[in-house]
Amino acid sequence: MTDPTDAPGRGRTPMAHEIEPAAPDEFGLVQAWWGDGKGKTTAALGMAFRAAGHGYRVHVLQFMKGGAASVEDVRGEYNAMAALPSISYENLGHYGWHGMNDGSEERDHAAEAEAGFERARELIAGASDATLSTTFEFDSDPADGVHMLVLDELLYAVDRALIDPDDVVELLESKPDALEVVLTGSHTRPEWLETHADLVTHVRKRKHPIDDGQRARKGTEY
Repeated sequence: MTDPTDAPGRGRTPMAHEIEPAAPDEFGLVQAWWGDGKGKTTAALGMAFRAAGHGYRVHVLQFMKGGAASVEDVRGEYNAMAALPSISYENLGHYGWHGMNDGSEERDHAAEAEAGFERARELIAGASDATLSTTFEFDSDPADGVHMLVLDELLYAVDRALIDPDDVVELLESKPDALEVVLTGSHTRPEWLETHADLVTHVRKRKHPIDDGQRARKGTEY
């Protein structure tokens, strides 16, 4: 009798393994994702989930991610990250977006961006003091060291003049060689970053339903 999993047109499901603490062999690049297209945070989180699935310690620090009236406070990615043992996250933004006239206080955005950047400094300093060729317990404090650090929307905060690009360059130059850093955000090309990043991806919009009035959809945008 034919095994139904071997029937034509049926894909196989590779066996999943239990996630256990591990350390990467080739981490250490700086990646940047910018542009006016959808998918910058999505791409960064995809890498974060992939790394976490291998047991590498990952932390996601979000800037400027308050959202809009159509976005719930708890996004789908928060629930997904909470379900994975090797990834942690925190959000330093608040409801609303800087410069969008959405009723949020601009001074609050500035203070929170500064606080987020100080937190990024703490996390990179912690990674510098750690031995990144070793494993980390999944419930460890990310300030004690991680293998991958995602700084989501940091480039947007720079674009809005809330964070000095020279400070970001200094931060990246201070990172340990084995720490993978992923930055996202900004509709404006971050030329100041290009000589300091190993991978720069321009996410370009060709067509987006938001231009026709489509609001952010649960499960795709948040």
